Amino acid sequence: MRRSTSIALAALLGGCTVGPDYTPPKAEVPNAFVGPQAAASTMDLSQWWRAFGDPRLDSLVARALKDSPDIAIAASRVRAARLQEIAARAQGLPQVNASANVTHVEFSKNAGFSSLARLFGGQSGGGSSGGGSSGAGSGSSGGIALPGSGITTYAAGFDASWELDVFGGVRRQVQGAVARTEAAEWSRRDAATMIAGEVAQAYFALRFDEQQIAIVEAELARQRGALKIAGDVARVGLVPPIDVTRQRGTITSTEARLLPIRADIAVRRHALALLLGQSPGSLDAELAAPIPAALPPVPAIPAGLPSDLLRRRPDVRAAERNLAAATADIGVAVADLYPRFSLTGMAQLISTALSNLFSGDSLQLTGTGAAQFPLLDWGRRKATVGIRKEAREQAYLQYRQTVLQALRDVEDALVAIDAERSRRVVLTRAVADAEASVRATSAQYQSGFVAQDAVLNTEAQLLSAREQVAMSDAQLRQQTVALAKALGGGWDQSEDQPEVTRH
Repeated sequence: MRRSTSIALAALLGGCTVGPDYTPPKAEVPNAFVGPQAAASTMDLSQWWRAFGDPRLDSLVARALKDSPDIAIAASRVRAARLQEIAARAQGLPQVNASANVTHVEFSKNAGFSSLARLFGGQSGGGSSGGGSSGAGSGSSGGIALPGSGITTYAAGFDASWELDVFGGVRRQVQGAVARTEAAEWSRRDAATMIAGEVAQAYFALRFDEQQIAIVEAELARQRGALKIAGDVARVGLVPPIDVTRQRGTITSTEARLLPIRADIAVRRHALALLLGQSPGSLDAELAAPIPAALPPVPAIPAGLPSDLLRRRPDVRAAERNLAAATADIGVAVADLYPRFSLTGMAQLISTALSNLFSGDSLQLTGTGAAQFPLLDWGRRKATVGIRKEAREQAYLQYRQTVLQALRDVEDALVAIDAERSRRVVLTRAVADAEASVRATSAQYQSGFVAQDAVLNTEAQLLSAREQVAMSDAQLRQQTVALAKALGGGWDQSEDQPEVTRH
């Protein structure tokens, strides 16, 4: 009999967990990416920016990951989620409160109780009670307070309540809170991935502007030299003065191209400062310091397998954890369809005098067991279950969309990188051809075989070809950064601990 009672009590306390159990979704991904890939390597994607071999970029990214407001906001959300997890766990535990109070009742002289007091020998008149009177205090007789007198009661004690999680509603709440904490942590890592990529892209855009400045200034120096030669030749009458005027016009147009580039450099520096959590202009002196003119070669980042992407991308992992939380929410709503059982106990010391408040005779014990059965709520609880199921469906669709977007991001980057590498080869040949044309045309002009217009045209073609190569190099760097972001680089994969279901 005792064993059967113990088993029944354990079943009641342990209960069952209603609602669907979570099963991780199986995303359908291809066996390999379609786009052309770089050869496999041992590159560490957690710090992919170091592969560019630029110490200034390394410093900027490291500081952004430490001081960026976006990173701080994501970290705060993780801390808030952990506090929500603590609150969810506490709901399934007994709640204990301590209380103490002093109550004073002053009886009405005109209350009907005065007649009852006279039957017990009380006096019709009432004296006021002295400070803290007992049950038979001043102005009362026979232990009954007379009309116009008062009673002061002192109480101190504890009360405890515990709602039994018979159907697992609290357990589902804890599961949901745990999943949301993990989702917040993955979102923090996703923020790190985005910040590292944005810093690198802003930095390479800045370097492209600086390369443009260098190209245009080198062209200006050459054009000024050509102006001097044209002036000397015009003075001896070998060419008309109009050639000198045309050369001056070319220099003026080239100088005008520097102004918007310099403005764009200021904008890029402001953007980098903001990403590092600093005010605009705070990095101007640092970023204006001289650096080597030539950038290191663009590294080749291997894409790996699509199945690796599901483990690597923080936004995919966060979407999966949000799906787990939405599944647990259904169980919380289903548990509200079932009865609730609670236990309440109270232990108090009550007395009308402080002198004997802490004696055994002042102890008062109260125990209550309660059950609450839902009868009529006009479909509210069932509607809530339906709402939670739809929320889970939305979370699943969001997960699928995130996976598909991740695959597209990688494929787009792979195609763009391959096309840009091929384009850069062609543009490099175009620069070599333009340089040869300028040399040949300049020699013919100095010999009088061609007009100055031919020289100006070949010079303009050379300047355009050099800018196109610089732009292609910048595009290739931007697309390589986009691939690193698409692969979910920027966080240490050793932090990825095996997921354990916690109750």
